[in-house]
Amino acid sequence: MTTGMTGNNDSDPPVAAKAPPEPKAATQRVIDDVLAAYPEKLRKFRNKHVKPNDPSGTDKECEVKSNIKSRPGVMTQRGCAYAGSKGVVFGPVKDMVHLSHGPIGCGQYSWGGRRNYATGTPGIDNFVNFQFTSDFQEKDIVFGGNKKLAKITEEISELFPLARGISLQSECPVGLIGDDIESVAKTQGEALNLPIIPVRCEGFRGVSQSLGHHIANDAIRDFLLGTKEPMVGSGDYDVALMGDYNIGGDAWASRRILEDMGLRVIAQWSGDGTLQELASAHRAKISLLHCYRSMNYISIHLEEEYGIPWEEYNFFGPTKIVESMRRIAEHFDDSIKEKTEQAITRYEPYFAEVQARYGPRLAGKRVMLMLGGLRPRHTIGAYEDLGMEVIGTGFEFAHKDDYAKTAKELGDAVLVYDDPPAYELEEYAKALKPDLMGAGIKEKYVYHKMGVPFRQMHSWDYSGPYHGVEGFAVFARDMDTTISSPSWDLFTPPWQAPSPAPALVGAGSDV
Repeated sequence: MTTGMTGNNDSDPPVAAKAPPEPKAATQRVIDDVLAAYPEKLRKFRNKHVKPNDPSGTDKECEVKSNIKSRPGVMTQRGCAYAGSKGVVFGPVKDMVHLSHGPIGCGQYSWGGRRNYATGTPGIDNFVNFQFTSDFQEKDIVFGGNKKLAKITEEISELFPLARGISLQSECPVGLIGDDIESVAKTQGEALNLPIIPVRCEGFRGVSQSLGHHIANDAIRDFLLGTKEPMVGSGDYDVALMGDYNIGGDAWASRRILEDMGLRVIAQWSGDGTLQELASAHRAKISLLHCYRSMNYISIHLEEEYGIPWEEYNFFGPTKIVESMRRIAEHFDDSIKEKTEQAITRYEPYFAEVQARYGPRLAGKRVMLMLGGLRPRHTIGAYEDLGMEVIGTGFEFAHKDDYAKTAKELGDAVLVYDDPPAYELEEYAKALKPDLMGAGIKEKYVYHKMGVPFRQMHSWDYSGPYHGVEGFAVFARDMDTTISSPSWDLFTPPWQAPSPAPALVGAGSDV
């Protein structure tokens, strides 16, 4: 026998079988291979931002550096502070006019990009899908834009009498020339008897859109929160729904779960939300936080200032939905706990039906993610509920605590990357060979051309909702449709493409 040996006769010494590399070592080798293309200084910098996962959180070598400025000249997926304020926090508040104060480009780029659904009549009491801009010109840069801004607020008040307030979303030039938008907001607010909120969210501020979230939260805190009472009165089961932006109807799906539990949502921050709800959320008995990165600031303030506890929840997929429902119910009395269990009992057959239909088709499929504030972590459980495996994930603008939370949701040595440039993300995909890539619109068509099935997971690729009970069915259907599309038979992903033949010595010469 020659099993476990090499050579031609029994006298050859046995050769030990080569042990497979440790998972973390194998992942680190992938990282090293990808980063080898960089100059030494950049390679050393990026190596701190890409790590094999440590679920225990005890391996300091596996801690991911984050919330640091992107390297100049490196293509990043991040947005700016303006994007975080106007595009995420304020933009979905439907009965306010959100004025992009500066040159037209920022407002145009952020116009209707996130599919924040809202009820109401467009142009009457719902302005989510409108673009308002002060359209700064060269003369405004030279002479200042305050007079123009004051005139615009008057026009808004006249043209849209049912607008309940105006937010002034500053773009970069406004901060650079030092316009005093606060004085305009105060003077015009008093003259028009209308809340006008100055938001210093110039795009150059901070590291990414994350600071824009914080700035927007602080503006709401300083100018709106606590200034009104709930229109529905106050009750023992009132909750505020925080950090759900109703993309594709997500907040509506989440709200139905909470109402099935016997709770009453008195404020939605900020998908399909109103100025009234922003101003009266301090009367909730608990703030329920979905997107931690964008709304933890205001939830912490509600706790410190008003004594309102907050609870982070996750309504992606059956496992996390049930866990979150029970955790929320613990803050209330037995009647809520009983209604919660009754709701879970009603949901379980539906969840089982979805899993039975799509699980066999998706089991074992491997997923890579690269997203914003919550989805790289929150969607992991939903994929796992369908038998899929997340093999790589990362954030555009996460902080240290986001990665600490994410580590617990992932297996050992899963690749974790912070703010990866386009080059890195493509090379990691080639190395890991995912069956599905989930990222943003800037990445979508790159992976289509690579032959890798792709879902646009910022705004659900024109689908949704993905939150909640019915959202799980939509999520499962979309993942199956994407992976199973026969169109991928027309493409060959990079790891299946044949290697090019070596060039012949002297080929093309005259010799």
